[in-house]
Amino acid sequence: MYYITLHYLPAHRFGNFPEKMTKKTAEILITAFSSIVFLFLDFLDFLLCLFYRCVDEFLEGNASPCYCGNREEKETTVNDERESEVSETLYGRKNVFGEMGFLGIARKCKDTKKRGGGMVGNRWSDCGCEACISWTINGDPKLHVVVREPLRATLEDCMGKPTENVIFLHGFLSSSLFWTETVFPNLSEPTKRNYRLFAVDLLGFGRSPKPRDCLYTLKDHLEMIDKSVICPFQLNSFHLVAHSMGCIIALALAAKYLNSVQSITLIAPPYFPSSKESASLTALRRLADRRLWPPLLFASSVMSWYEHLGRCVCFIICRNHRTWEWILSLLSGRRDLNFMIIDLTGHTHHSAWHTMHNVICGGAKLMDEYLEALKDSAVSVNVIQGSHDQVVPLECSNNIKMKVPNAEVNIITNADHNTVVVGREMDFTQDLERTWGISC
Repeated sequence: MYYITLHYLPAHRFGNFPEKMTKKTAEILITAFSSIVFLFLDFLDFLLCLFYRCVDEFLEGNASPCYCGNREEKETTVNDERESEVSETLYGRKNVFGEMGFLGIARKCKDTKKRGGGMVGNRWSDCGCEACISWTINGDPKLHVVVREPLRATLEDCMGKPTENVIFLHGFLSSSLFWTETVFPNLSEPTKRNYRLFAVDLLGFGRSPKPRDCLYTLKDHLEMIDKSVICPFQLNSFHLVAHSMGCIIALALAAKYLNSVQSITLIAPPYFPSSKESASLTALRRLADRRLWPPLLFASSVMSWYEHLGRCVCFIICRNHRTWEWILSLLSGRRDLNFMIIDLTGHTHHSAWHTMHNVICGGAKLMDEYLEALKDSAVSVNVIQGSHDQVVPLECSNNIKMKVPNAEVNIITNADHNTVVVGREMDFTQDLERTWGISC
């Protein structure tokens, strides 16, 4: 006689199996769909590369060089010492059709002229309205800076203290309006009496110059701030306040003027500890990874990985910004649109593309050096970030705290990348004033 023993497995051993399988299947489908979408975008960007080469040559007499090739090829055609300052991400972006050598067809065209078409003038795909090209009128263009002077009667008579200076630097696709519309209207009386505030439109944004022969490197941005703010106003002592991308420029300024900076406030600073060799590509993947979800990340990836698709978006939106602003005003019933909408189109594709790669990504490999300098200094370092920030990972603030132990980190509950300032202007301004140690 044979006996059969049956072993019953507890329900919890396989109760979650359907759920895990469903999740795994969904991940596989999303990955497969993403691969198809980005393969299509690779092909579309390849076609647009050929299109813009032909149209640029027809309308402007020469085809604007792009970064679809590899760095070695580009350095033999572009005789410019500034190429050494160009971020690896401009050449390190992978395109399936570019790697297959199809872009060699386009390189048979003449491509021996220097990048850009001179200091003055826009490309045919850029906006040519008065507001966008007003900087070309001045023979010696400087950054557009909004200066709020302290009350003249009390320049140095408030408890014997001299005037304090504060430089505000905005983030990517923004302008000085980010500060003049939020912080400036909420200043306390002591600040109005004793502080001189500088809200800067960074090079390539807002009302500042947008030259075509500029690579918008970190060095370019620093030189323009020197030329437009620090030197003409003879600033020997100042505080720095910066948001997002502006934090990288602020840290570079702080490292350069270590004995002049009193405090630095970083709002949502992008900082990813990595080796110097891989820091730029790490920053690109962390801030603009090629993913379909969430939608904000997908939009960032399209604008950061696809040079010619991004130019198309800028052609449709930025070149025709007045039309879009008129439509939005009509739909909203408001004559004055929110400053954040205006700022989205206040750049050219050339300025935004190069700043994204040469400052946000290229500057990543210098962040350790800047933070190391601050750690050994007497500069007060303050970090503020929203707990729901979907642009800059929350870990970035903690990374800075680990690098600079004396830094103060303040995480604002339920705030995102912009509402860490916008929507809580009064609280934010008071936080700044406490950092500056106002007493009068």
